[in-house]
Amino acid sequence: MLSFLSDRNTPSASQTETPPPKWQVYFSPRGGATSAKVQALNNAKSTVLVQAYSFTSHPIADALVRAHRRGVEVQAILDRSKRTQKYNTADMLVRVGIPVLIDASHAIAHNKVMIIDNDVGVTGSFNFTKAVEERNAENLLIIRNKQITALYVGNWRLDKDHSSPFYPQALR
Repeated sequence: MLSFLSDRNTPSASQTETPPPKWQVYFSPRGGATSAKVQALNNAKSTVLVQAYSFTSHPIADALVRAHRRGVEVQAILDRSKRTQKYNTADMLVRVGIPVLIDASHAIAHNKVMIIDNDVGVTGSFNFTKAVEERNAENLLIIRNKQITALYVGNWRLDKDHSSPFYPQALR
């Protein structure tokens, strides 16, 4: 795994835990980016907002479902291509009660973003797919900064406003 961590604060004698780094960078293939996304989702406490272009990763979908079942509010905005994709994680997310919206207002809804607890932003070229972890040269950036994350939340809300609900293939 290739991962770069920001400078950490030097813990005082009274601290028992080292605070998480302000940012982390991962590269693929085989750089641990999928595991980093799953770990970030496993730590979610209140909300997860997702924007994804391609989404076929079972580990990431499973982590979203687990978060939802823990009581975390999970919502996703996906590209319009998910409406007709044969093997689609969007179907699974909707079936377990996670709201999925389709952004059909853009030529391609090419965002690859997760916003966790309005505090952690996960972004980069890394699509939510198996191929990205195993074959593609990609990058992933995890940012722990409320001001930067607030910008991503604002953009997510703008895109939500012009998106429409996704319905599983069995219900269409």
